[in-house]
Amino acid sequence: MTLTPGATTATSPQAQFFDYGSAANPLQKGLISRIPYYSFSASFFDGEGTALQPLDLSTQLGCEGPATGPSLCGNFIRLDQGSLRTNADATSQLFFVARGEGRTEACGQTFHWSEGDTFVLPAGGEAVHSSNGKAGLYWVHDAPLLRYLGVSTVKPVFEPCFYSHRDARAELEAIANNPRGANANRVSVLLGNNAFPQTRTVTHTLWAMLGILPAGQVQRPHRHQSIALDFAVACQPGCYTIIGTELDDNGMIRNGHREDWVAGAAFVTPPGYWHSHHNESGADAYVLPIQDAGLHTYLRTLDIAFSRSGNSGKGTLSLNP
Repeated sequence: MTLTPGATTATSPQAQFFDYGSAANPLQKGLISRIPYYSFSASFFDGEGTALQPLDLSTQLGCEGPATGPSLCGNFIRLDQGSLRTNADATSQLFFVARGEGRTEACGQTFHWSEGDTFVLPAGGEAVHSSNGKAGLYWVHDAPLLRYLGVSTVKPVFEPCFYSHRDARAELEAIANNPRGANANRVSVLLGNNAFPQTRTVTHTLWAMLGILPAGQVQRPHRHQSIALDFAVACQPGCYTIIGTELDDNGMIRNGHREDWVAGAAFVTPPGYWHSHHNESGADAYVLPIQDAGLHTYLRTLDIAFSRSGNSGKGTLSLNP
């Protein structure tokens, strides 16, 4: 190769330059949209016929859809004495059985499931779901993340994994009956996979938790940098979540958004927002948050924080610094 003395390459036409103040915080400048509060009705599961409903917020997010968040897409699946095929260009797929019973054929395996079961499929996990009666599945995958990165799945990094609702509930009850666990701010069981010993998450990108909200209790505010797609597993009227950006002097959320729980409904908790759970009904309630926290945990960016009583204004989230 011969070097030409004094030769230079011109700046490319697509290149741009910004001063720090105009580009360092795209949210503040309105260059990128905030993740909205949003809920998706459980009424879909009461309809007739086999169908799939993406929980799509791509218009609000300004991205290619369907997408419920920048990195996750939630879906409702209704089976009505029939079969439905699902496939996503994703590294991870999680299915939670919201109603009924049936079977899924995927990755050379057959899973027989009933209400409350959970299973995850790796990259390339095309699946066929069937039911002899009415059934409903909640399906979350990370295809929006791959679309943003401009990549397709290459190889699976974990095996299909099934979590029986009986075993999950038994683990949760053991935690709830332990004096130490019963006094914790969150009484819950995390779904893990031995393929991911560092993050202890259900897949390398997804995080899932089955939590109990006992009757008459309040779970004080906490926040994290992962988006949460919360699914109300079981609840009675009087269960709700408060979501907001500031805490008062008692460590509770000031001027928050109230999201009432309805069994079978899903709602979005934006990343970085304080949220607290309240059960003013007479029955225990159960919730299944699914987050991109597997990825955040590996990146060391999850940053979980809990409020304290007598907060004195600490822990506020400034959206307009």
